[in-house]
Amino acid sequence: MLDENQLRLTIFIGVLALMATLEALFPKKERTQSRQSRWTTNLSLVVINSVVLRLLGPITAVLAAEYAHENGWGLLNLMPIELPFIVQIALGVALLDLAIYAQHVASHHIPVLWRFHKVHHADRDIDVTTGIRFHPIEAALSMVYKCGIILLLGPLALSVVIFEIVLNASAMFNHANMKLPKRFDAILRLFFVTPDMHRVHHSVIPAETNSNYGFFLPFWDRLFKTYIDQPSKGHDGMTIGLNQFQSDNPSKLPWVITVPFKNKKL
Repeated sequence: MLDENQLRLTIFIGVLALMATLEALFPKKERTQSRQSRWTTNLSLVVINSVVLRLLGPITAVLAAEYAHENGWGLLNLMPIELPFIVQIALGVALLDLAIYAQHVASHHIPVLWRFHKVHHADRDIDVTTGIRFHPIEAALSMVYKCGIILLLGPLALSVVIFEIVLNASAMFNHANMKLPKRFDAILRLFFVTPDMHRVHHSVIPAETNSNYGFFLPFWDRLFKTYIDQPSKGHDGMTIGLNQFQSDNPSKLPWVITVPFKNKKL
């Protein structure tokens, strides 16, 4: 029987392969850089981040949930009535998604966090691997943040497992360079963040960069008025990345690792 890590790895590889295939069959935008160089860098970050998270040892989201449950920590463990199991699962997933939305907003507006998060945005093309392109320090900080939120909320461990899988899969889906029928996209984005919806977030135009923060559920952007329906220049005309990094550097691993420390301009 698969354990949690094996299950997550299996789903990760499956979603990555599926999205890469759909991108090849139904591409949305033409590439500006070599896929080989970008993918080498982006997938290398996945390996590095996996090692970094391993080094954190017991600091994992699931263990935090189990600890909170055993010790009665968290708002959900303090409720006067016991909610139905399925409601507990759904509520836990929704609250964790809201927490990640808040973290994402903070990553754009707190300068020290933006130093690391801009590695994600510096990718000059957006595709399935952009969804897993994060600086190792951001990955570590994100895990610590999630553990803190889990101790505060007290969701079921199963909610956390489901959310971690869904978050990873949805990030690859909504970063995919995949063309969806307009009508289908319009309906789907009522319930989930779609590639067209999230692509706006990767525009070089600051007002668009600071919008559409959601990774899984689209409700938070609408609720907190950070939602933009379409890029001002259209998906074909928009430029992906950051204005100050329109070179080949963002596809090079040494640059990706070091840029938060050597570039003074936030």
